[in-house]
Amino acid sequence: MSNFIEKVTSINDVINGFVWVKIGLILLIGTGVLMTAVTKVFQITHLPHWWKKTGGGVFKKTSHNKKEKGSVSQFQALCTALAATIGTGNIAGVSAAICIGGPGAVFWMWVAAFFGMMTNFSENVLGIFYRRKNVEGEWSGGAMYYLQDGLGSYKGCKIIGKILAILFACFAVLASFGIGNMGQINKITLNIESAFFSDITEKLVLFAGIKWGESVFTQEIRLVPFCIGIALMIIASVIILGGLKRIAAVAEKIVPFMAVAYIIGALILCGVNITAIPEAFLSIIRFAFGVKPVAGAVVGIAIKEVITQGCKRGVFSNEAGLGSSVMVHSNSDVKEPVKQGMWGIFEVFADTFVVCTMTAMVVLTSGFIDLKTGMAIEGVSDATLVAKAFSNVFGKPGEWFIAVAILLFAFTTVLGWSHYGSKAVEYLFNTKVTRVYKVIFVVMIMAGALMGSSLAWDISDTFNGLMMVPNLIGVIALFPLVKKITDNYVKRKIKGQTDVEPLLSYDENIQKEHAKLVEEGAE
Repeated sequence: MSNFIEKVTSINDVINGFVWVKIGLILLIGTGVLMTAVTKVFQITHLPHWWKKTGGGVFKKTSHNKKEKGSVSQFQALCTALAATIGTGNIAGVSAAICIGGPGAVFWMWVAAFFGMMTNFSENVLGIFYRRKNVEGEWSGGAMYYLQDGLGSYKGCKIIGKILAILFACFAVLASFGIGNMGQINKITLNIESAFFSDITEKLVLFAGIKWGESVFTQEIRLVPFCIGIALMIIASVIILGGLKRIAAVAEKIVPFMAVAYIIGALILCGVNITAIPEAFLSIIRFAFGVKPVAGAVVGIAIKEVITQGCKRGVFSNEAGLGSSVMVHSNSDVKEPVKQGMWGIFEVFADTFVVCTMTAMVVLTSGFIDLKTGMAIEGVSDATLVAKAFSNVFGKPGEWFIAVAILLFAFTTVLGWSHYGSKAVEYLFNTKVTRVYKVIFVVMIMAGALMGSSLAWDISDTFNGLMMVPNLIGVIALFPLVKKITDNYVKRKIKGQTDVEPLLSYDENIQKEHAKLVEEGAE
């Protein structure tokens, strides 16, 4: 068994290195730069507009209004997408990036997020433009559809578009069990057990004395993870099997609360360590291009590692470029593709520039990272770094707080990814098969609670990259369309030109229906 694990690890390392280091980062940053350029730096030049339409207006009734059968409100779509993106990557992912790549990794996380805003914007614009209704009257959209119908509409690209769409959907299903399920549940279990039940060591015997040839097998599992797994399975089944409407309703209530609570806790820690904040920011800039050896005592961190960790963990956190969150943004009741695109900008901003930056400040001002060398002090690991920082100030309640934060962050990620996986399965098969997928997804929660290997996280990293590649190929291929749709919106909604026809959908019937609603002021 150990030889098999070693073989899988070795193969995964090769694929991971190729996807992320050889082509992934170039595609990721390159796509963001391209989309930033063709939209004329929309995230900066139209900042007041997109902020007013997103974060600045979340409490307006129109943001929460449920108008259409088979859809959710723009705010619910955002909360469901944030539920999937604001996960353990915002806590464990950031601390891992700093421990492995040094403080400079945070700089590259910001860089990836700045350009990722427009990648996510473009994905959402294409997602809304190429979506369609399924047999149950629910909107279906995502990279699968703009690869198939967008890239596939180019001369000689029909087959390649379809192949890339199928590959994306397959990788999305596999990733949903890794990053979206078992990895998240495993983090929940470990943190809850450590914070509240560390003194309970009882085990359950599943079977004993089972003979197989000349061997005798006995299988035991730890009691606490088993109980946590059962509880999470029951709660998840009630929500996930209830469909997107129920997932969105839960996300709408939990996501704002959990994000605000975590930010307040982080701000308190930063306030306690306020004198260390300037040096923390300086260390991010100083180490952004690699850590040099100090008096021969510190092994330098290569610039490639700093950039890779920052960009990889940034994508792991905000998912810009993966094409995953498009699958729930496409369920929005919005008619204007650019309007949902702007929620994509806000999603990356909230995830990385707010939540991830707060985690970085907590870590860098905690005293557990040597800001002169950029290295973690001896005995500190990325898995416990944030919890140590909180418990250092709040004592045991600080550790409890992080355990609950990870519970909420990670569990809502599971809910969001269950929808992503079901949409990928729907594309590959049909809506009936999605019910089977959801049952399997819920059952796999137990596997996540009981597993002890970090291999699942490494494989999840690889599937993230494998999802990213076909998605970004589609975004790059369709950049002229994104530019056309964006320019159309800017002329009509920002410059006030009334003689411009709206550009809303690839489907003529949907285009006519939505154009009429937009003209009537329903959008």
